Amino acid sequence: MRKILTALSETDIQFPNPEKALDEPDGLLAIGGDLSPSRLLNAYQHAIFPWFSEGDPILWWSPSERAVIVPQNIYISKSMARFIRQTTLTVTINYAFEAVINACSLPRKTQAGTWISPAIKRAYQTLHELGHAHSIEVWNESQLVGGLYGVNIGGVFCGESMFHTQTNASKFAFISLCQHFALNNGGLIDCQMMTPHLQSLGVKANTRDDFIKQLKQYKSTKLLSQCWVRKKLTR
Repeated sequence: MRKILTALSETDIQFPNPEKALDEPDGLLAIGGDLSPSRLLNAYQHAIFPWFSEGDPILWWSPSERAVIVPQNIYISKSMARFIRQTTLTVTINYAFEAVINACSLPRKTQAGTWISPAIKRAYQTLHELGHAHSIEVWNESQLVGGLYGVNIGGVFCGESMFHTQTNASKFAFISLCQHFALNNGGLIDCQMMTPHLQSLGVKANTRDDFIKQLKQYKSTKLLSQCWVRKKLTR
């Protein structure tokens, strides 16, 4: 059956079934709509996320392969374990969401631009203020040197982006997220697209169908009340 890209309504926040996503480019499901909190949350609840360049229409994706990890399965190499034991870096939760997303939006050395546009930053800042989006920060004294942010749906944390300006800082942020999320009844972390960096930490590739099943299983999970309280993490 020929698949057709769906144009979204400006008022109806519903999405087509992710199975209708295009094969090429892989996972492109819909175009248009807006970045309102209700639409974004509905997207994440159905294995869909926005990804588009500044100046382009909003594009919504649900790729055929999903990078995920059960937080208890985080892989910490011997060298990374030694780094964590010896480092003076500190980790916090929700201390500097805006600073983290701003840092994530800076183009990488191999990139000419960024998909984290001003519109994206405003949308996720709103989700943060509503208690749905969260950040992990890594500090060298008072300097922010690494971190990540994402959206929490029940027992699932949907990671959006991470950054580092100091060696191992983004790994430290991700490991801290996994350990903290596991301790607070979290069931699954969605990393969206696989990278060698994530693979080295134990992230696995899953099919879209299996990910949707996992999402249904965990999205009603109740986290412990202190999970996203603004605080410092202890090692």
